[in-house]
Amino acid sequence: MTKLNVGIIGCGNISGIYFKTSKLFDVYDIVACADLDLERAKKRAEEFDIPNAYTTDELLADQSIDLVINLTIPAVHAKVALAALESGKHVYGEKPLAVTREEGQQVLRVAKEKGLMVGNAPDTFLGAGLQTSRKLIDDGWIGEPISVTAFMMNHGHEGWHPDPDFYYQKGGGPMFDMGPYYLTALVSLMGPVKRVTGTTNITFPERTITSKQKYGQKIQVQTPTQINGVLDFESGAVGSIITSFDTWHHKLPNIEIHGTEGSLSVPDPNNFGGPVYVRRRDHDSWSEMPLTHGFSENSRGLGVADMAAAILKGETPRANGDLSYHVLELMHGFHDASDTNRHYELTSKCEQPPMLPVGINQDNFSDLIKF
Repeated sequence: MTKLNVGIIGCGNISGIYFKTSKLFDVYDIVACADLDLERAKKRAEEFDIPNAYTTDELLADQSIDLVINLTIPAVHAKVALAALESGKHVYGEKPLAVTREEGQQVLRVAKEKGLMVGNAPDTFLGAGLQTSRKLIDDGWIGEPISVTAFMMNHGHEGWHPDPDFYYQKGGGPMFDMGPYYLTALVSLMGPVKRVTGTTNITFPERTITSKQKYGQKIQVQTPTQINGVLDFESGAVGSIITSFDTWHHKLPNIEIHGTEGSLSVPDPNNFGGPVYVRRRDHDSWSEMPLTHGFSENSRGLGVADMAAAILKGETPRANGDLSYHVLELMHGFHDASDTNRHYELTSKCEQPPMLPVGINQDNFSDLIKF
């Protein structure tokens, strides 16, 4: 086998970029798509020249499909992933892996029992910006990393999103919405975490929608919208993170990593590109560093390609289930620490994902199998 046959379940707005970027890679083909609304699946199939538009049951029954991309809503991520695994297919999902830790553990357990792979977004850490940052760390530009700060701060979704209510209910909030990007980036750059603590708050218990579609409607906020967390990495480094839907304006950086020999300014982990800056201890200014890796544009689906290559090679993908579960447990850990007034000790383990080889790009991705 030289490439995998892939089916997408969930043909909503986010599916468009997956269909589009799949054309860039030579390790998998999207051969089918499915949705609760069959007409929507048919429209996507026609738009992107996909051979088959299915119901979900039909897609899962198609034995020619090797891997399912799960683009459903978070509440059913685990349910769909389990159905795909039970049908004998590998599964790659949008973030988060699941809503609860128990669901996430079940997905990983079933995958292990079936001898199948689980992969999960976000895959932005495989892009040019974060991979360049990883190479600079590995090459010793800032010495030994000793601390990191991360900030994701805005005033929420009610001013622009057509249906923002979900972001303020259980399973939503800034940590579960954007935390996966930041925490996945931190683990990819600094390694896994052993314990966290945090404090949370609901600053505005009621929100008023000002976007056009539901203008004037009220939202009763049911989940923390301000989360300040502290991380203790297994390496001995320490970190702090703030995710907020309560902040009107700020000038804080996305991510900065500080080492024994200097500091690294890491680009927005919600994106694939740069810029990346370094300032060594004896320099009087920051220097923008050239990007060492490919995929600086929106390359959502890169994680699917890496997973396909790993399966073909008999290895573990970089955006794997253990990593995504570790991130899921971290997000819950900050909330739990605040609720219980104590540190939360991580029970999950994951490996720091290996850096992509320099020189891999969309034109030669199948070469990844050779490394």
